[in-house]
Amino acid sequence: MTIGQQLSGLLLLTSALTAPAVAWAQGTTGDANAGIPGSVPVQQPPQTNGMPGQDEPAFEETDISAPGAGEIIVTGRVNRDPTRNSTQVLSVLSAEQIARTGEGDIAGALGRVTGLSVQGNGYVFVRGLGDRYSLAMLNGLPLPSPEPLSRVVPLDIFPTNVIASSLVQKTFSANYPGEFGGGVINLTTRAVPAESFLSIGGGISGNTETTGQVGYSYFGSDSDWTGFDDGSRDLPGSLQDFLGSGQQINEVDRPTQRTLLKDLSNANFTTLQRLNRLPVNFSGSITGGTSTDVFDGGRLGVIATASLNNSWRNRLISRDFAADQDLGVLSTSQNYTTDNRVLVNGLLGVGLEIAEHRFRWTNLFIRDTLKQSVLGIGQDLENTQDEVTQDTSWFERQLLDTQFVGEMEFGDLEVDVRAGYAQTQREAPFEYSFSYFRTPDSIYGDLYRNTLDGQRSDATVAFSDLTEDLYSAGLDLSYRLLDGVTATIGYAYSKTDRYSSRREFRFASSNLPAAFSLFNPANLLSDAIIDFGEDPANTTPYLLQLIENTQATPAFIAGLEVHGAYGQLLLQPLDGVTLDVGVRYETADQDVRPDTSVFTSGSIVDASTALSNDYFLPAATLTYEVGDGLQARVSASKTIARPQFRELIFQPYTDPETTRQYTGNPLLTDSTLINLEARLEYYIGGGSRATVAGFYKDIDRPIEAYNILADNRVRTSFANAPSAKLYGAEFELQYNHELIDLGGFFTNKEALVVANYTYTNSELSVKPGDQTAVFGSSVNDASLYFRDGAPMTGQSDHLLNLQLGIEDTEMLQQLTFLVNYASERVVSRSYNFQPDVLEDPGLSFDIVARQGFTVRGKEVQLKLEARNIFGEDHEEYLDNGENRIEFNTYDIGTTFAASVSVTL
Repeated sequence: MTIGQQLSGLLLLTSALTAPAVAWAQGTTGDANAGIPGSVPVQQPPQTNGMPGQDEPAFEETDISAPGAGEIIVTGRVNRDPTRNSTQVLSVLSAEQIARTGEGDIAGALGRVTGLSVQGNGYVFVRGLGDRYSLAMLNGLPLPSPEPLSRVVPLDIFPTNVIASSLVQKTFSANYPGEFGGGVINLTTRAVPAESFLSIGGGISGNTETTGQVGYSYFGSDSDWTGFDDGSRDLPGSLQDFLGSGQQINEVDRPTQRTLLKDLSNANFTTLQRLNRLPVNFSGSITGGTSTDVFDGGRLGVIATASLNNSWRNRLISRDFAADQDLGVLSTSQNYTTDNRVLVNGLLGVGLEIAEHRFRWTNLFIRDTLKQSVLGIGQDLENTQDEVTQDTSWFERQLLDTQFVGEMEFGDLEVDVRAGYAQTQREAPFEYSFSYFRTPDSIYGDLYRNTLDGQRSDATVAFSDLTEDLYSAGLDLSYRLLDGVTATIGYAYSKTDRYSSRREFRFASSNLPAAFSLFNPANLLSDAIIDFGEDPANTTPYLLQLIENTQATPAFIAGLEVHGAYGQLLLQPLDGVTLDVGVRYETADQDVRPDTSVFTSGSIVDASTALSNDYFLPAATLTYEVGDGLQARVSASKTIARPQFRELIFQPYTDPETTRQYTGNPLLTDSTLINLEARLEYYIGGGSRATVAGFYKDIDRPIEAYNILADNRVRTSFANAPSAKLYGAEFELQYNHELIDLGGFFTNKEALVVANYTYTNSELSVKPGDQTAVFGSSVNDASLYFRDGAPMTGQSDHLLNLQLGIEDTEMLQQLTFLVNYASERVVSRSYNFQPDVLEDPGLSFDIVARQGFTVRGKEVQLKLEARNIFGEDHEEYLDNGENRIEFNTYDIGTTFAASVSVTL
């Protein structure tokens, strides 16, 4: 076979050059994703993989949309493992592989990929690097984030039923954006169905720590169970008028403030209720699609899906506080936290195929709502008083995304165009927080009081609003110059505009009568209490008033505009040798500034950021087919990491997942990375393979989190550490073995083993005289914030995933055992020379069973799941070797789930 023949398939499409070459490889038996309709298969004759007497198996259909890429149709070497065909280091999760894990969202499924871990609210870390180093894309276009101070999208908002495949590329290629630290995660939505179908599904689940247990909630509104408020949480007219007036709260006249006080107190949102038995979780979905022949040999298809998931979660969170490195406890608390999460999503996709041209229009809607109730009971040992806190919140995250992708072929010329618009919104109206106290020597004995003094007790309400618009477009041209030589050029543009506001008001009184301080929140802020304080008949007058805690940082405007242009060559100078080399030029303007138009007078903290940088980012990957299934790769590249919005905005923000409070640092700068990697891949045949790799990263000015003490609370902020190095190794094994020799039940069965292990070591480098910039601080000694030799935040030394399964080769019948292990990792740096905050994810063990059968001619799929069977807990703590205090520790419990879907 000549070089030209070997590359003929790879050079048919731009995607062979500009995307990690994921093969859209079919077997002769049709769609391997039975019951999961995907793209129209392209039938190819069976081929061999070069191993004597060994035919490569028919791989399931995998649809990928990436920058400048459609499908990759490999004609020269059909039916080879997609990861082997790629010119880059990547992992691919097809719809069937995602289904095998049984995960409900794409973040959970990605947690099974080599070197990936999931932390917090669905943030996926690649090789231990933080979420800022992981780029997420949808159909090759960037995604906006629904988080208030983050530019990275949490992937747990993407249900697996809207995703056809997920690609993780760990080596940089010039067609991808320069923000490529650990890797890129590209999600591809469902495409044109091969035939008409309609599938309806539903499920229930329960957790040993939650279902049937005591929990807490509040009324809210009648429609809260749907994830949509019925209008009860709309801003009251008086508040809208105030926010639009440009006045500060201390400039408002007394009648107006009294009206605001009454309108900002709502018993439906402040009355915490005890639920004796929390309900089971439930979900439902419907997915349908059809296609028809159009024009001359063309095909038009439509696919749509909608689903709703309503789930509950109970956590009894232990949290201690210490002020020095001895970890002597000054306060301790138990926080009973009940979350009711509702996830609603919908997808409408239209696809058109005409000759060699493909066009896709995708529309995605996701709404993620969290109704949270917290009852905290603790002790302030320094002040010798008991404390009770109550928080009630409602967080709405919503994503609207519309995209167009066109992939056209004109002989040796390939043209890919793409454009998209997305908007995310996040609202958190009526976010209440109350704190009560009692002291042993009080005449009120065991009664808790809230005196509204802002010292020992407090009462606040906050309103947060975020809107982010993202515009993106790209054009890629690819031309085959010679046999074995193809050139690609491309341009990409993205513009992000964000507006984020948070207005927090404190209910205050300097002389509230002691008897009134015993009231619960609803009565404490009732209209009667507000009016009685100013009643002329009251012989002991008092005054309730509003104080704005966020008056210095009410709102911020942020933006990021990126232009990227690249050139790339795919060369095969020798048989079995492929070189993918390119360079990307990228320029970006990033700014964050306070909105000075909020108030007509007064001062706002001047916490602005203006970064304008441009970079040349080279990348090269050399692949050498040694022979007998053995393949070697080496790669080198330069990439960058920009500060996220949450890390730049000097505005308090509380994460509802961890209840941690964050404040940004406007003085952050970009990080640059040098990336090196080498690996060996051995393809055994029959879909089995083994891989071993080593990687190294040198990071200049990495952004790291650290803790500070502000207003008697631990607050997390960010700063550029001087430098860091990260290195490690990966091992992956996938082995399939037919059990026909065992006979009987095992005649049509196949055993599957998927194991991967990642070792990562990272070290910060902090030398005497190193400086770092922290907003509001005159001391910039880097050693005050970072410790030389300390690991980077979020990085586990050891990550292990293991899947053991048995599957039927002729019908849908699977039993899979899944093991996931992650070693300790640093969550954030501590202050006052305390040890770092550590998280110990530990080991989780899950079982997933899937069975397909036919009922009255309809295909039915039943899935049973058991998660965290060993009951591993969530642990975050500080430990100095002698004392250990809990920072954010709670029981996770074991989850059992059952679901069924019917294809009509």
